[in-house]
Amino acid sequence: MSNQPQNVHSTEALFQPYTIHNLTLQTRIVMPAMGRAFSPNGVPGPDVAAYYRRRAENGVGLIITEGAVIDHPAGTSEPRIPNFYGEAALNGWAEVVRQVHEAGSKIFPQIWHMGMARPLGSQPNPEALSIGPSGLDLEGKKVTEPMTEEEIVKVIGAYVDAAANAKRLGFDGVEIHGAHGYLVDQFFWERTNQRTDRYGGDIIKRAQFAIELVEAIRAEVGPDYPIAMRLSQWKMNDYNAKPFDTPDKLGQLLNVLVQAGVDIFHCSTRRFWVPEFEGSDLSFAGWVKKLTGKTTITVGSVGLDEDFVSYTEGKGAGHQDINELLERLDNNEFDLVAVGRALLGDPAWATKIREGRIHDLQTFTPEVLQTLN
Repeated sequence: MSNQPQNVHSTEALFQPYTIHNLTLQTRIVMPAMGRAFSPNGVPGPDVAAYYRRRAENGVGLIITEGAVIDHPAGTSEPRIPNFYGEAALNGWAEVVRQVHEAGSKIFPQIWHMGMARPLGSQPNPEALSIGPSGLDLEGKKVTEPMTEEEIVKVIGAYVDAAANAKRLGFDGVEIHGAHGYLVDQFFWERTNQRTDRYGGDIIKRAQFAIELVEAIRAEVGPDYPIAMRLSQWKMNDYNAKPFDTPDKLGQLLNVLVQAGVDIFHCSTRRFWVPEFEGSDLSFAGWVKKLTGKTTITVGSVGLDEDFVSYTEGKGAGHQDINELLERLDNNEFDLVAVGRALLGDPAWATKIREGRIHDLQTFTPEVLQTLN
């Protein structure tokens, strides 16, 4: 990344409004979904609402909540991950929405199911078998039986119920977690989807689950309610995975998702500036934007001098200038910028960036995740 002085490109580009459908964001800065597991029994409390409000008060245009679990017994492996069903959890989310809106920001829930990434016997429902397209874990090993078509219909129904609740509670849109090797992504990935029915086979058939899921949500929420999908090449167990290794293959997937009703693509990478395919400097987000023309969010070590693998190795990260980010934003490579760990470490990150106070930014360390700040 560039080590040029901070003022080569104006940071004001990050603080321009952005409109999609009837939704206008006050800035281009997004808080992406980052698991915190601070919701006992799946219920987000006042501390969770305050946590999101702090970012909303400091210039974040769109907040995407940590992954919230749809109504399925094998959806999660951790009872402190928030649910997106049940009266108590939904009441908690209603307060989150109220506080974020009061602070001037917009908010989407990220609705989520772990699929085969959930270890068997996990809480809060250890008796429930994990589910996935072929019953294969992320290494391709057989763990359970493949999902039946009846199970697929039920899971899609749970996603639709979650999206309907999001709209009813006043959320400004909804994001489907289709990345990192979780359930939706397990259908996309050939290693975990070896079905021979209409949900497996070539790229289009492996996308059929997601197509039906998005179409059902679109039918429920109407034409103007934003639907985002988080996508990635990498998986939790394989940072170098690249199932879609050419622009043509990626374009095939994106085309059917757009036709189904996806408005926004949230492009998860370790480093936002790394070229996605040989022969082009375009990032993953840049290619998605080029291939679809849809609203695109970039993410991946924004503002940090180490990527997230450093965190998994117990290291911290210092701050890096954002000139390359600003240059790519000026070139319309993407529309919105998701700031992850830097925003965890410093709720006022956006305000300090706007005011040129890069030296006042708090340093991100793994210990940050031990407290709700």
